[in-house]
Amino acid sequence: MPLGGRPRSLRRLVLYLFLTLALVAGLLADLFTLDPLPRPDTPLPRPPRSFANTDLNPFGVNIFLDREVADWKKRRTIEMISEAGIGWIKQQFSWAEIEPRQGYFWDDKNEKPSWEKFDRIVDLAEEYGLEVIARLDRPPAWARPEGSNPEAPPADPHTYADFVFQFVQHYRGRIHYIQLWNEPNLEKEWRWGAPVDPQAYATLLRLAYRRAREADPNVQVLSAPLAARLTDDPDRLNLSELTYLEEMYRAGAAPYFDIMSANGYGFSDPPEAPPDPGRMNFRRVELLRLIMEKHSDGGKAVWFNEYGWNTAPANFPPEDLIWGRVSEQEQAEYTPRGIAYAREHWPWAGVICIWYFRWVGDLPAKPAESYFRMVNDDFTPQPVYAAVRQVATALATASPGWYEEMAAPVQYRGDWYPVHDGGASDGSYIASGVPGSHLVLTFQGSDLRVRVRRGPDGGRFLVSVDGVSGRGTVLPRDRFGMAYLDLYSPDVEWVEVPLVQGLGREFPARLHRLELNIAEEKSASSSGHFCALDSFEVGYQRSYRLLGISAGLLLAGLLAALTILVLEFLRAPAPRPQAVPVNPWTLQPDQFPPSGEAPPSPPPKEP
Repeated sequence: MPLGGRPRSLRRLVLYLFLTLALVAGLLADLFTLDPLPRPDTPLPRPPRSFANTDLNPFGVNIFLDREVADWKKRRTIEMISEAGIGWIKQQFSWAEIEPRQGYFWDDKNEKPSWEKFDRIVDLAEEYGLEVIARLDRPPAWARPEGSNPEAPPADPHTYADFVFQFVQHYRGRIHYIQLWNEPNLEKEWRWGAPVDPQAYATLLRLAYRRAREADPNVQVLSAPLAARLTDDPDRLNLSELTYLEEMYRAGAAPYFDIMSANGYGFSDPPEAPPDPGRMNFRRVELLRLIMEKHSDGGKAVWFNEYGWNTAPANFPPEDLIWGRVSEQEQAEYTPRGIAYAREHWPWAGVICIWYFRWVGDLPAKPAESYFRMVNDDFTPQPVYAAVRQVATALATASPGWYEEMAAPVQYRGDWYPVHDGGASDGSYIASGVPGSHLVLTFQGSDLRVRVRRGPDGGRFLVSVDGVSGRGTVLPRDRFGMAYLDLYSPDVEWVEVPLVQGLGREFPARLHRLELNIAEEKSASSSGHFCALDSFEVGYQRSYRLLGISAGLLLAGLLAALTILVLEFLRAPAPRPQAVPVNPWTLQPDQFPPSGEAPPSPPPKEP
């Protein structure tokens, strides 16, 4: 086909038209089907959780830093926990070490306060933004009956209650959750050679709970977790957790703990395996939950003291595999999967403390126990560490929905403490009156509302988004040009404040970082710097501006293509070039054919 003909031009136009239509179709499909985030007038995808102490980072770990000598190892442990997105550490605080003699809190051997070693652990936790759950047990010899085992309860339960008071007072504002005793349904955790005693434990719990609340009305008390057992010993040296919990309730324990503590080992079953009174698995906790509900105590959250799967080698003797066994790959798969199951199916599930992060000191008495670890002694991670990290870090971003003050995406630094108040959305809020204390919320959306307390002692929050003061807000500015939220009011009131509105309204929604700092400056009428926060609500208004511009450009291109196509058909076709005869004898030498052949001889002239 000669150049310049219509068919090739038509092919180009048809191809351009096809591509344009494909782009428009893709744009329309995106407009109507993509992006699951809701518009402001649609229901939020994440409703408030209905149980107190459940809207928080569910990932916790058990640690043993009281046994660690090298400070760099303590720091590295806490650092790796923080890097994995884990929000809680469970640490034993030994009564015997802290109060070696009654009323005496001094370490004679090292000539320093007996609190100092434990203070260092709490310091590191605060530095990395981790919450501490303090396990309080292991009485000193002076408090136990003579000749009793180190885990035995005190001869006088009031001595334990006094220690709990001293502990809570010492760490007031720093440790907000304490666990009173551990596995009292086992002889080895109660008193050797004597029956376990739910009635005696209920008394211990009652006395300690009251003293803890004297020291700090806002401290949260966890009951002692109960070891899972299938049967009751005929001499009651060991009782199943189901029997023991039933008797605890009958002894009147319900008013004296705020959170039920349980164990949740998976043994050899996957996390979804159904509960069975005759089988050990993760969902066995549902049987405990039924007992709580039977005794009208179903409004409390359940936290897990120990949770996980064991990866002991298959050649271990069967008597050593008391926790069952799975492969390392199954451990890595089951651990986050079980926590996801709990979050989806158990609205009462709270923090789940994996047993355990890293062993410290001598190998455990039972060799299989060392195969629960997430990290080896030399800090090399097991596959379960990477699996937990992947899931836990994903929880650090708030998508559209409702979040309580302790939710996983909220990170606190400074002097913050929970306050329990029936006027708060989940029965509690978080507060601080110390300038410089701050919080960070990472969210994905365009709008953000906060529920805060205003009062005569209210301070000010300095507000910045993505490092820019007042971005996306209409808040007033102080004399330094910093945007602030003033919490002063003559009367105490809870209000919802639209803190961020129409933040770019990006498509798609982007990540943003909100930071609230308690300011030194405050209203002249305020009597303090008190800042209290109850909850957050993230919204997303999708912007159609970019889509509109893109659609306009593409439609303009489509119209242009159609116009050109119509004009091509309407205008007359170009005439084809005509052949012109050439006399080869009139050509110059440089016009000869490329072959260089001479032109043919002219025909002879006629006479």
